[in-house]
Amino acid sequence: MIITIDGPAGSGKSTAARKLAARLGVPYLDTGAMYRVVTLAALRRRVDLHDDAGLAEIARGDDWDLDPGPTHIRATLHGDDVTEEIRSMYVADHTRFIAASPSVRAVLVARQREIGARLGSMVTEGRDQGSVAFPNADVKFYLDAAIDKRAERRFHELLAEGEEVSMADVLRNLAERDESDSRRAVAPLRRPDGAIDVDTTQLSIHEVVDRMAAEVERVALLPSGASTEARES
Repeated sequence: MIITIDGPAGSGKSTAARKLAARLGVPYLDTGAMYRVVTLAALRRRVDLHDDAGLAEIARGDDWDLDPGPTHIRATLHGDDVTEEIRSMYVADHTRFIAASPSVRAVLVARQREIGARLGSMVTEGRDQGSVAFPNADVKFYLDAAIDKRAERRFHELLAEGEEVSMADVLRNLAERDESDSRRAVAPLRRPDGAIDVDTTQLSIHEVVDRMAAEVERVALLPSGASTEARES
């Protein structure tokens, strides 16, 4: 079963995906980590972030990898663990350039589909999973929250990771990412057709996961080959 979770930054996608996958006992794929590790590789190589071909070459390279599990996702670059480094504000400030690259997106979507085919069942989250990467996913969710709440969550995450940031910087970064994600020409952020909406502004992570797990269980009980209308009713 392929379960997709889409939504803007700070909506709770990663945490919800990780906890839902753990509850279901399947791997989860944080596609944002793919774009972040490619961003970090590009920054280290000092590649022009507007060089579509150069960025695609990095995305296709074998010098980075992700290890998706039911409770974690580990990112490596040249054999080094960069799981924490790719979450820094420095990387976050530049990721939108990589996400806007048509060639990079083509490479990474193909890789996501390869991972889905290999794993068979997984929870995958990002900004185009239910709309582009897996339009025929078994269950699709779209998470959202008020931007102030999203910024507050991200701010506390960064502080916990030892980042020296201000709330104003985090809010600015999220607003810029929202603008870039919604306006980009390739795979803009949008609610996937047939997605189940979850507003996480006033919900705890436990409430979010409970709601999602109930929907997954409902779909799993439907007869094989049930129509989209039956799934959405």
